[in-house]
Amino acid sequence: MDGRPEPSQPIQRVTVGLVGLIAVVVLIAIASAIISRATRDQPVAGSAQANLIAEIAAGNDAAPAAGTGEPLAEMGVAPSSANIAAAPADAAR
Repeated sequence: MDGRPEPSQPIQRVTVGLVGLIAVVVLIAIASAIISRATRDQPVAGSAQANLIAEIAAGNDAAPAAGTGEPLAEMGVAPSSANIAAAPADAAR
């Protein structure tokens, strides 16, 4: 063994390096194509329409806020403070 590499060894190293580099470039190209395809905006069947949402939102803003200021009582989840205040008065009779 004289310590000198064989003549084909540097060519083999260059070939392996180039094959690895090409493999990485191909993988990046495939990933880029997949990501760009996934992020492209396409309308989905049955999705909300922007003009319809805008009309609904405008209709909600135009309506005056009717109520006692007690949203839980309006939904029927909790008793209204008016009902609680009237209950002791009815019980005193």
